[in-house]
Amino acid sequence: MPSEVAVVHVIDDDEALRESLAFLLRTAMIEACCYASATAFLEAAPDVRMGCIITDVRMPGLSGIDLLKRLKDQNIKVPVIVITGHADVPLAVEAMKFGAADFLEKPFDDEVLLTIVRSALQRSDGAERRNLERASIERRLAALSNREREVLQGLVTGRANKQIAFELGISPRTVEIYRANLMNKMDASSLSELVRMALLVELVGRD
Repeated sequence: MPSEVAVVHVIDDDEALRESLAFLLRTAMIEACCYASATAFLEAAPDVRMGCIITDVRMPGLSGIDLLKRLKDQNIKVPVIVITGHADVPLAVEAMKFGAADFLEKPFDDEVLLTIVRSALQRSDGAERRNLERASIERRLAALSNREREVLQGLVTGRANKQIAFELGISPRTVEIYRANLMNKMDASSLSELVRMALLVELVGRD
C-alpha cells in the first residue's frame, strides 16, 4: 500500500552522512528513512507517493541523476533535493534539468537544509492532495451516464440549457433534470465548482 505519511528518503553511500541527516530530520520532528544506494531506494519507490528525497549526486552504481531519470520513467513525482560537493555544481544544474527541486552544496547549514526540506514537503503534500481530488472526481465522472456526460460537457464549455437541448435533440426541461442529476452525482454545489472539477481532470481545456 502506498505510504500516506510524508517521509524524507535519504539516499547516500556514506553511512555517517545518512545517519547524521536522519538524526537532524527526526530532531526536527520529520520522519526519515535511509538507503545506502539508489538501487535500494528504487525497490521501495513504487509505494512512495508523499514526502521528498535527499540524494547525493555522486554514488557508486546509480548516480543521483540516474535516479532522477528512473523516477521520471516510473512517474514518481515527489520532490528531489540533490547534495553536491563544491566541484559538482555543474552536475547539480544538470540534475535540476532532469527535475530536481533543489540542491545543496557540502558543507551545508542544518537550518538551510531543514528549510529546503520543509518547502519540498509542502509542495509534495499539495501535489498529493490534488492527485487524491483528481482521482475522486474521476470516480464520480465514471458513474455518470453517457447523456449526463454530454450535458456536463455542454455546461462546462459555457452553453445554456436551451443550446444544450437543441444540440442533443432533447427538451430544455430534460436538460434541467440531467443537470440536477449530474450535479448530485458530482457532489457539486454550483456550476463554478463543476467547472473547477472539469479543469482539474482536463475535461475542458484552459485558455
